[in-house]
Amino acid sequence: MCGIAGTYRWPDGKAVTDRLTDTLAHRGPDGAGRYSHSLGDGEVHLGHRRLAIIDLSGTGAQPMVSGGLALTYNGELYNAPELRAELAAAGVRFRGTSDTEVVLEAWRRWGTDCLPRLRGMFAFGVFDERTGELVLARDQLGVKPLFLLRRGEGLVFASELKALAAATGGSLEVDHAAMVASLLYYWVPDSRCAFREAEKLPPGSWLRCRPDGRVERGRYWNLRDVAAEARDRALAGEQPDIAAVVEESTRLHLLSDVPVATFLSGGLDSSYLTALAARDRPGISAYTIGFRAEDARFEAMPDDLRYARQVAERFGVDLHEIEIAPDVLDLLPRMTYHLDEPIGDPAAINTFLICSAAREAGVKVMLSGMGADELFAGYRKHLANTLALRYQRVPRPLRRGVSGAVDRLPVATARRGFRSVRFAKRFLSFAELPEETAFRRSYTMYDREELLGLVDPDLAGAVDDVLTEHADVYGDNELDDFVNRMCLGDARMFLPGLNLAYTDRSSMAASTEVRVPYVDVEVVKAAFAVPGDRKIVRRQGKAVLKEAAASVLPREIVYRPKGLFSAPLRAWMSRDLAPLVREVVNDGELVRSGFLRRDALQRLVAEDAAGQQDFSKHLWHVLTLEYWYRGATSGSGQNPPTA
Repeated sequence: MCGIAGTYRWPDGKAVTDRLTDTLAHRGPDGAGRYSHSLGDGEVHLGHRRLAIIDLSGTGAQPMVSGGLALTYNGELYNAPELRAELAAAGVRFRGTSDTEVVLEAWRRWGTDCLPRLRGMFAFGVFDERTGELVLARDQLGVKPLFLLRRGEGLVFASELKALAAATGGSLEVDHAAMVASLLYYWVPDSRCAFREAEKLPPGSWLRCRPDGRVERGRYWNLRDVAAEARDRALAGEQPDIAAVVEESTRLHLLSDVPVATFLSGGLDSSYLTALAARDRPGISAYTIGFRAEDARFEAMPDDLRYARQVAERFGVDLHEIEIAPDVLDLLPRMTYHLDEPIGDPAAINTFLICSAAREAGVKVMLSGMGADELFAGYRKHLANTLALRYQRVPRPLRRGVSGAVDRLPVATARRGFRSVRFAKRFLSFAELPEETAFRRSYTMYDREELLGLVDPDLAGAVDDVLTEHADVYGDNELDDFVNRMCLGDARMFLPGLNLAYTDRSSMAASTEVRVPYVDVEVVKAAFAVPGDRKIVRRQGKAVLKEAAASVLPREIVYRPKGLFSAPLRAWMSRDLAPLVREVVNDGELVRSGFLRRDALQRLVAEDAAGQQDFSKHLWHVLTLEYWYRGATSGSGQNPPTA
């Protein structure tokens, strides 16, 4: 896992590439490399920062140059041994044992046709000295990021957006439509970018720059089509063995020349992976989190630690427990810097602190249970949306009575929060809406009118564009299964836009690689071959995954109530962050610039403080957006904040 960067026919390309690469130093503290080549009246430059995982010797160093090809590569290729054997049988002679060399030789032999054959997570740039072409590529599911920016015939690319901002001298303009999208979702969709000129290379795609100035784009893998093909196989009677596919993926994700550990929350997904990993790596380390007792009590959070301890004891895992009692006033600007874009999920803090602790213990690689909820319908929103269909059959007068009664209930007192009330209010906010609108409303921050009332009136068109984009993506499929439509929407939007994005940024900020065995092409194919009525059974989400895990894990772990990989936001907002909230709401840059309306923010604060509504998540994201905006508009976001 590494940081990659480069320029193609870009003014002062060498100096720009040096700056790009230096900005990515945290992604690869084990080594740095540069490559340059003339290109007509211009040049191409590639940069690399290395986090050495496989082939720790110099033969794994990058950019890797061989036979007229130069590669800068970020990722892990889990089927590298099989591809290596195939290429060797065809006469390729390898110098080392790195997967980087496998990617280089696969590209030499098959070009873009090699991309669907790569099973792993990756983003790379490969330059052909013979043709003068540079090709950028990104993995099928968007696990690894790749940002790029084009001006005229020139192009610059990097693993992180902050590198592009630094290399262009802070000249990038904020995209206000992307900020509107971040308010809705509390993250920026993968289809958008927080700066106007920059863009993200879409998952499963490539981009080719030619020396004559032409730019070509291609798609080698499309999740929508994969889901449809999986559905067709299921209709033809093919039934995937979920246990076998997950076990194989986990085994492949352990490929490493350095120690591997796991996240272990005590929930199903991480417990299953940890148990499977412990079979191959007896005594493997795992990391878990806990919260200050008063914070957990105020948030009414479940005691996940006891489940994590139970799994660790049963499978001989070396468990490390980390109490999350951060100085959030210090961490907030640091995390905003590392996350690149305004991402308002406090789980990023958990990931950063866990990875930092693992790194201090000498661990470079961790396995995460990320992705199982999206693919197997494990979130509460999936169950809630299926329950909403039944709720709509309840007589209207009775529904009005229920809604009125729940609306009067408090979500918290001065000393304690009520999760069940929060969930009930959330459910009733979307339970009677049409399918796509209800699904969007079940996990986003605002409805259309609330969002319009929060932002500058001139941004009304951007609000409608963002909502239309959600509807278009959600409806862009041929699935006749409601549950799998939700899973596909999540895998195309929620997973790359939020969970994979914050996992990459926050882990790499700690110079640690996080692997996600559920976010694997073979697991995805199997997941969409499972009909929705096997994913949600009665009131159990992830039913088919639970069936698979039940042969390994105790039933108490498999069928426990779902935990949350989150943070005690209400406690933080009412204590640690209360003065900052007041400052930002009354006199923050977002308010002074006119982007956000002061009166609307003040209403959020007042209703949250009264305990009738839970707007802690909304206000947390306003803080992250404020810090990101300050850095983006002042140029200070190019440099990490000092304590």
